Amino acid sequence: MKKGVLKRLWTYVGKYRFAFILSILTAGVYVVFQLYLPILFGRATDLIVGEGLVDIKNVVKIGITASICALIAGLMQWLTEVLGTIISNGVVKRLRKDTFEKLQKVHLSYLDKRQTGDILSVEIGDADKIAEGLLLGFSNLFTGILTILSTLVFMVILNPLIAGVVVVITPISLFVAKFISGRTYKFFKGQSQIAGKQTAMIEESLGNLSTLKAYSQEDEFIANFDSVNEEYKKTSFKAVFFSSLTNPVTRFVNSLVYSSVALVGALLALKGGNGAFAVTAGSILALLSYANRYTKPFNEISSVMTELSGATACAQRMFDIIDSREEIETENTLKLPINGKVDIEGVSFAYQVEKPLIENFNLSVEVGQKVAIVGPTGCGKTTLINLLMRFYSVNEGKISVDGQDISTVSRQSLRSGYGMVLQDTWIRKATVKDNICIGKQDATDDEIITASKRSHAHGFIKRLPNGYDTIIDENSLSQGQKQLLCIARVMLCLPPMLILDEATSSIDTRTELKIQSAFNELTKGKTSFIVAHRLSTIKSADKILVMKDGNVIEQGTHEDLLAKKGFYFTLYNSQFER
Repeated sequence: MKKGVLKRLWTYVGKYRFAFILSILTAGVYVVFQLYLPILFGRATDLIVGEGLVDIKNVVKIGITASICALIAGLMQWLTEVLGTIISNGVVKRLRKDTFEKLQKVHLSYLDKRQTGDILSVEIGDADKIAEGLLLGFSNLFTGILTILSTLVFMVILNPLIAGVVVVITPISLFVAKFISGRTYKFFKGQSQIAGKQTAMIEESLGNLSTLKAYSQEDEFIANFDSVNEEYKKTSFKAVFFSSLTNPVTRFVNSLVYSSVALVGALLALKGGNGAFAVTAGSILALLSYANRYTKPFNEISSVMTELSGATACAQRMFDIIDSREEIETENTLKLPINGKVDIEGVSFAYQVEKPLIENFNLSVEVGQKVAIVGPTGCGKTTLINLLMRFYSVNEGKISVDGQDISTVSRQSLRSGYGMVLQDTWIRKATVKDNICIGKQDATDDEIITASKRSHAHGFIKRLPNGYDTIIDENSLSQGQKQLLCIARVMLCLPPMLILDEATSSIDTRTELKIQSAFNELTKGKTSFIVAHRLSTIKSADKILVMKDGNVIEQGTHEDLLAKKGFYFTLYNSQFER
């Protein structure tokens, strides 16, 4: 799996081929000029033979050359890091974009099974870790590999025997680094998963803090958080502990390499070898410098391997979202304009196969009819709305609009025919005007104001600091005010069909009467589905569906159902019992 994740990450890097190739070239130039410095210093050392025998002229020339080489190496190193930053940020940007786009397309059941905080942790926290891992990879990994290979070339040129000693010792460091990084992957993956769980818990508690305090559950939530926090600490400790073993081991091997170069060089100098094995004071100095430069990248690469292991674990979580199943979509569209005739034939549905909810449901709604759906909690009212909007697909049967099976048309074209007001309001951080015209982006100011007046939202909007240009969010307005804005959205769009799911649940009785008057005007000639617990609000409905256990057990007008003295009669009168 780890190899597969790295391969997929590489496809994202491939979109920045030019920057990637350029970064390798700049890294190569940096390494060559950096590694040429020890040779220059060695030559300078050999020119300082003793008192009165120093070749000042050539030493100065070597010093100038060394300064130019150091300047070029520094510039190339900076360019390499800049290019690495561009690539890593670009890759993470595309990953975040792909993940966010997939979240807009996945089936709602996928989101229902995951906590919001966990998804936030993947989209933000895990993406940041990938960026850090890739940046280290581009800035240290490739430069380190080039440094190791180039250093060996320079050492072979200076003394093949000493270079051979270094090559023999080196694999120990590589094997240790690979062994440890392979073992730390599962710990880093577990760390990311627990971090997501922790974020979800924080998001849940902060979003419902008033309820939590009302029931005096602070201590219990603190205890639960401490438990998750302790789990995160243990997993993080294991990940860091095992990954930290790499550095001491590689440093030990580095010291062994340096000592071996010094020892072999000293023995060759004492022996006074000739030819390829001949050494001078300057060459020994250069070889020791190369030994340091050769071993340093192993420490950096071991750190990179650790970071990449963590980044790979985070990338796997992002790819899990990207690979999730999308809603099945079609290219067909509903014929416009939509009239609003709805037919439900033999529909069965269950969120979980073993727990059937709606079974063999049939309903025919004529154009312009107002249909109210009532029943006890959990009977399937909101589920029916979800099926009408294709938030979920039916297991059996079909739902048709104007005689066209909605499963054969795109969700976008279907939903464009509905105006929807839910009990759970959604306000984005934007101006009041932007919040109202979500469904009609090209609406004029006059249209927005008219819709607000019809929904009775105009009054409180004008009292805001900047009126319709006031920037609001979820915490800026009361629940009732937010619901009035949501109603104004529908008033603005005037769609041919309406869905009102407890649309006035958070509005005071006086305002509700005004809203009902506005709804009566709005629903004229439009097919409307109204879910309501307060049965007094749906007396004027053309048809009332009484649901229980996923089935319609009664239907008719308000007066007809009261006359039957059945389940609806009991529900209606229970609201007035004291």
